[in-house]
Amino acid sequence: MSDSAVTRPDTVALYVTCLVDLFRPGVGMAAVDLLERAGYRVEVPDGQTCCGQPAWNSGDEAQARELARRAIRQLQGYAHVVVPSGSCAGTMVCHYPTLFADEPEWLDAARDLTGRTWELTRFLVDVAGLPADSLGPCQGIATYHDACSGLRQLGIREQPRKLLGAVQGLSLREMEDTDTCCGFGGTFCVKYPEISERMVSNKVERVRESGADMLLGGDLGCLMNIAGRMQRLGVPTRAYHVAEVLAGTADGPAIGEKER
Repeated sequence: MSDSAVTRPDTVALYVTCLVDLFRPGVGMAAVDLLERAGYRVEVPDGQTCCGQPAWNSGDEAQARELARRAIRQLQGYAHVVVPSGSCAGTMVCHYPTLFADEPEWLDAARDLTGRTWELTRFLVDVAGLPADSLGPCQGIATYHDACSGLRQLGIREQPRKLLGAVQGLSLREMEDTDTCCGFGGTFCVKYPEISERMVSNKVERVRESGADMLLGGDLGCLMNIAGRMQRLGVPTRAYHVAEVLAGTADGPAIGEKER
């Protein structure tokens, strides 16, 4: 695995993620918009697929390594890699080095990528210092779900709240148990559907109790899981990715709603 020269320091690689690409491309567009407002040039490397998290979670280390190698090659040379998902960013930062513990050359490359990879809201706050006047506006009351990977692997909690606190017209109302798992957990919801359903039902009840008209979060998997359960239970709260609110694009159909 050979090193490559780093591109201009103002260039960011956006790792879009599978769910954003397939189900909510507007999240990717919102991320590009926010990064450009912060003064960065954004590139989306061709040929992106999965980061390897489902394979890793299922014990298929060979497939996870194959996908990790692909991502490492694609993301060489970029000063920063930004991911609009705590779970995918957490996989790259926390698990890629473990995957290559017995392959020194790839281990070095994985560690190099780890040092350049950021979840979106953390990058905007801790690296880019996105100005408050670059955000929103968005009218409404929102509550925020802390996804497990972003919170526990990457320590992301205050960053999205700091950004949302600067959005004109938006009021943030914390729900109880905001840091409790929604039951999605990648392949967890497939392996343990009954447990997952109870967990997401509990989360929906916390959302309902908050009185918020919007549910926000930084992981599309969690948001799709909660939004689907809210719709089945008749809870009118609408779900958006935090990037959509920050970019001022949360005026269209919410997650799980049909295009108008």
